[in-house]
Amino acid sequence: MIGWILLGVVAAVVLLWIVAVRCRHGHPAWEELRRYRYAHRGLHDKKNGIPENSLAAFRRAAEQGYGAELDVHLTADGKLVVIHDDSLLRTAGVDVKASSLTAQQLSGYRLEGTEEKIPLLEEVLPIFEGKGPLIVELKVEGNADQLAQATCGMLDRYQVKYCIESFHPKALMWLKRHRPEICRGQLSQNFLKDRSGLPWLAAAVMTNVWTNLVTCPDFVAYHWKDRGRLSLWLATKLWRGQEVSWTIRNEESMHQVEQHGCLSIFEQFIP
Repeated sequence: MIGWILLGVVAAVVLLWIVAVRCRHGHPAWEELRRYRYAHRGLHDKKNGIPENSLAAFRRAAEQGYGAELDVHLTADGKLVVIHDDSLLRTAGVDVKASSLTAQQLSGYRLEGTEEKIPLLEEVLPIFEGKGPLIVELKVEGNADQLAQATCGMLDRYQVKYCIESFHPKALMWLKRHRPEICRGQLSQNFLKDRSGLPWLAAAVMTNVWTNLVTCPDFVAYHWKDRGRLSLWLATKLWRGQEVSWTIRNEESMHQVEQHGCLSIFEQFIP
């Protein structure tokens, strides 16, 4: 009797695990999105004065026929700024947060010692009209709904091809509820190995993309070195969600993931 109960519990856990990593399959955007490789934060080259997430990096990516991945924060006055870290310390040498500044204040800073300013999303989007697609990452700072809504509103104004991704499930929930037609993706990695300040349970949930149960993304963007996870396999093979691999830094790794049907987000080399 105990054996049957245990078997039933195991079966229930397995079934719940499978359901929890579900993805949406067959979004029409994939016909175009799969045609490209994506330059991480633009086709940047620090040694030659082209900073990450700069207009110069995005122009270079578009001109060379690549799509691009970029990061979006909401400023204090509700503008959309393209930068990876909320803190400007690494990129602009100033210990202040982009989310605490207005767009006008941000315009006074320069990236990595160059003359390149921190761009607004509305300055980047025209570069990709008629060019490669964008992978737009929402950088949530306790403002998931506002950030998602503002980003979608801005994207609506331009003739660009794109998908939207985020580590934060709440941003994907907003997209699912209010803009289900947009191709959306869950970002993740093995947070059990590098918890990044997350409690153990949250790290387990994020690592195994169990939030897919409620967000049902079209793709999972996973750190390529961590891609041997059961949950990722179930999401992409059983549920047939698209896998996107980040961040690829050499040709060998790129070919390796692409042989498994992954889309590549790359940097530090030109494929």
